[in-house]
Formats: sequence, C-alpha cells, structure tokens
Amino acid sequence: MSQRRVVITGMGVTTPVGNDITTFWNNLINGVSGVGPITHFDVTEYKCRIAAEVRDFHAQSQFKTPKDVNRTDRFTHLAVGAAKCAMADAGLTGPIGDPERFGCIVGSGIGGLKTTEDQHTVLMQRGPSRLSPFMIPSLIVNMASGIVSMEYGLQGPNYAPVSACATSAHSIGEAWRMIRDGEADAFVAGGSEAAIVPLGIGGFAAMKALSTRNDDPTRASRPWDKDRDGFVMGEGAGIVVIELLEHALARGARIYAEIAGYSLTADAFHMSAPLPNHEQAQRSMRRAMQLAGVNPEQIDYVNAHGTSTPVGDIAEVRAVKAVFGDFAKNGLTVSSTKSMTGHLLGAAGVVETVVCAKVIETGIIPPTINLDNPGEECDLDFTPHTAREKKVKVTLNNSFGFGGHNVTLCVRAFEG
Repeated sequence: MSQRRVVITGMGVTTPVGNDITTFWNNLINGVSGVGPITHFDVTEYKCRIAAEVRDFHAQSQFKTPKDVNRTDRFTHLAVGAAKCAMADAGLTGPIGDPERFGCIVGSGIGGLKTTEDQHTVLMQRGPSRLSPFMIPSLIVNMASGIVSMEYGLQGPNYAPVSACATSAHSIGEAWRMIRDGEADAFVAGGSEAAIVPLGIGGFAAMKALSTRNDDPTRASRPWDKDRDGFVMGEGAGIVVIELLEHALARGARIYAEIAGYSLTADAFHMSAPLPNHEQAQRSMRRAMQLAGVNPEQIDYVNAHGTSTPVGDIAEVRAVKAVFGDFAKNGLTVSSTKSMTGHLLGAAGVVETVVCAKVIETGIIPPTINLDNPGEECDLDFTPHTAREKKVKVTLNNSFGFGGHNVTLCVRAFEG
C-alpha cells in the first residue's frame, strides 16, 4: 500500500457556537451551549421547540451577488462560509499547481430541505408553472460541493457523500484515500446541514429522537446522562483542507495534524438503531487504528458520536469498552462536543475532526457539558463539565449514521 501521507492545513466552520475557528474553539473549551429556542419558524404546535441554530451568519457576504444567494439553499450558504474560512486558513485562494489534482468532497445528510418545503408550498398554492427553475439545483445534495469547487476552480474529483450523520466523516475519509492512492494532491472536504425547518424538526420528533427539554434548552443535550431524552438538532458546516504531505511542505503550509487512518463499516441491522454492542463500530475503530499503525493504548482522546440518545450512547460505550479493554477506564479520555453544538447531522463528523485537530494543537480537551449523573453503563472518563489539559498525540473520531453507517477517523500529531 502507498505510504503517501495526508495532513490537515486549513479548517473552517459555521456552527451554533461560532462561525470562525477561534470563536468556535473558545466557546467549546469554555462549555458554552449553542442551543436555544427555535427562531427559524413558528414552533408553537411542535413537541420539540429547541435547536442549535447558526447565528450572526450573513449569506450575502459569502457570495458575489444577491442572485447567487437566492438561487441556493441555506446548507450551501453554510458550506461556502466554512470553505472560505478553511481556504483562507490554509493560505490558499485557489489550487496550487494543476487544478485537476485539487478535489472537493462536501456532503450533506439531507440537503436543501428548506427549498423542498418552500417549493412544495408554491406547487400546492400556485401550481406547477410557478415553481422556481432553480428548485432542483438548489435542493440537490451535491450542490454545496459543486458551488465550492466553482468558487475556487477545483477541477479534481468532486462529489457529495450521503450517509446521514456519518456523511462528512466519509467526505474526509474518501478524500484521504484518494490522496493516499495518488489520485489527487489536495482536497476541500467536509459537510453541511440546514434541517431546522418544519419537516426536519417534525420528522425527527415523530421518531421520538429529539429532546423535548424545551424549558431548559442549554441543558437539553446531555450525552451519557441518565436524564437524557434525545438529541438536539443542530445546523452548520465544517470544511478541512487536506493535502499530500509533500504538497503542503512545498508551499510552506502550516500543518495542524495528520490524518492517519480511516475505516467504514455497516451494521446491516436496522434503519435507525445501532447493534446492541455496536459490533461494527468496534470493527471501524479497530481498522482505523490498524491503518494508522497504533494500538488502543496509544489513543489519548476519543471524540465520541455521543448524541444524547438513550440507546445510541450506551451502544457506543459498549463498543469503546470492547475495543479498549481495561484502558477504556484507565487512561482513555472521551468527550462529546454535541453537548454544546447539538447534532449537526451530516456536518458533525468534520466539525468534530476540527475538534480533534485543535485538541492536538492546544492540549485542551473540551468538556461534555450537562453530564450531571451518568446513566447505566456510562462509566468512562467523559470529561464532564470542564475542559481539561492533556498532552494528546493520537485521537479517534467516531461518526454513526442512520442506515447503519459507521466511520472512524484517526487524527494524530504531525511528526516529520
């Protein structure tokens, strides 16, 4: 197998706790929740009336003309904002060298749900002749990846994974694989989601997947706590610029960390529930470590999927215990930043990869807030309430999606 190494050189986010890396990171390590009452639409009749919305984001500033904004969905707006942040962070205004060697993979779990809703209303109230000619281009999942590539002239491999909450982890992993195997030299990779709309909130609430702690929103997302009652919907985007090591070194790029391993498995079990002991999540973690050439005792930090659902949290804990053995309770540090950001669905994996890179860079592990009384079997070191200093060299990032999709990324400190 090729030994081409892949490094992270740029990062950008648009999230409920910050629309730039500095604000995002400072809020995370200070335990700031991005959850509040939903403002995007009237939620009077909804069981769940809270979410983690992106605030103070101005789409007009991300596009050349107002028409460009009107012709695209919010999930694309958020992706473009994160991409601009990441490219600037990487010191790039476009591809270095051959544009056909610079790819773009930006996925979404759901895509343009607001566009779908709005245009369906037009169809029902005003008829098919009044539908927008931009309806289809606006709502399709691959449009964020397409628009970002157009913004920077990236002509390399370009597509959009769709694997629910594992989407953007797949984006990074597949980009990593193509660089490793010589098909490209650099990628913009990540995901975006904007599903805080009536269909999104109503649909997830109908599954009984969402927290209904409406009177105490900042404490609603509580991974592993015995009083958890579901996840909190979030919206946002994350983008990383990843490059072949030699490509990055040749242009003098700053290197945050190295992506050392990527694994993907399938439960083949249930539409929305994980295997009881998350056996395929276990295999995903083991394979990512194997590809990275590390053993469980070398993992310093796990950014868990940790969504705050009664079933999912326990399944992941069981998987971690099975993979790490005694080390799970005696040395491993875990946290869930979804306790602050909410669940960003298709954007979760990349945003949490950014977290792993920042943990390595700063030596600070963000907390799991709202973990007051750990639930049954939830007895690992989840970094409750307060951030912690720890020298971290190797991390794992887990992402699991409806449909039984499991992804693990291994991110480690770069050593030349």
